[in-house]
Amino acid sequence: MPDAPESPDLERKLSTILSADVAEYSRLMAEDEEGTLRTFRGHREVFESLVALHRGRIFNTAGDAILAEFTSTVEAVRCATEIQAALRTRNDQLPENRQVRFRIGVNLGDVMVQGSDLLGDGVNVAARLQSAAEPGGVTISGSVYDQIRNKLSLSFASLGERSYKNIPQPVRTFTITGAEDGAALPTPKPAKPGGGKRATWAAVAVLALVLIGGGAWFFLGQQATAKVDGVYLGQVCYGPGPGDQARCYSAQATLAKGKMTGQWTGREPGLVMHLDGEITGAGAVHIRMHGEGAPGGRRPFAELNGTLHDGHLNAAGAFLNGRTVVINWQKN
Repeated sequence: MPDAPESPDLERKLSTILSADVAEYSRLMAEDEEGTLRTFRGHREVFESLVALHRGRIFNTAGDAILAEFTSTVEAVRCATEIQAALRTRNDQLPENRQVRFRIGVNLGDVMVQGSDLLGDGVNVAARLQSAAEPGGVTISGSVYDQIRNKLSLSFASLGERSYKNIPQPVRTFTITGAEDGAALPTPKPAKPGGGKRATWAAVAVLALVLIGGGAWFFLGQQATAKVDGVYLGQVCYGPGPGDQARCYSAQATLAKGKMTGQWTGREPGLVMHLDGEITGAGAVHIRMHGEGAPGGRRPFAELNGTLHDGHLNAAGAFLNGRTVVINWQKN
């Protein structure tokens, strides 16, 4: 017997959905209901004004959760990063344990229209992405990333394909690591890879990020800083990228008085990669890589964070297109 046809009144459309809720809302309310509610209401006013500014609409709310719809994926993501920037400024005026921070997820997908409400997997995936975001951070689906990757000056990191509760297919997931104004956003660690070449390079990136996020800062001390100066060399490893497999090559840089500099010839003709960075007295590493002279005028750019300890420099990060990059160097 054939399936019954869908109701003629059922409308479907493609929309970009922004899903947000407050991290640790239950704890905040348990500790100070009135104070939390006042802060949340002020944050929500900012949230609503930015959604309207970017030509979106809020179509559902429940407690601390907010769902918004956009016809433009670019405007949805721009709105998400601007919300986090505006709320970060407001939260900076509050004690750490009283800050009301949103997690935000953005998905482009098919939705069903029910009056002014929207339903379906397109909405559900946005909600799952939001749950994967860090407080103050933004995660997006692969469908969103494909739409905005060359349209916004943001930096991204791939979290791989993730399985979410009640979502039948794994979802390509990305986190926004840097906003258009250069401000960094909180980012989750990549998911544990499953195997193969892609997994091998993802595992390297995960290991480096875990070391960073786990607080593996090694205290060198001001007097010991000079002892780490010198030439560092080893492998630069790229994860799989669009039209390119994972690969590694040798490079080096010089560290002097907390500053690191280096350059080397890139894989493509005419491309020269430049590196500069800072090493703190506590062993924290922040590195920037950019290319010059690339075909078509492209300027690849990546930011990495890591640690320096016992003559070993390990750092991980990503290019603007989400491709991971890992440095594993040793003092010469």
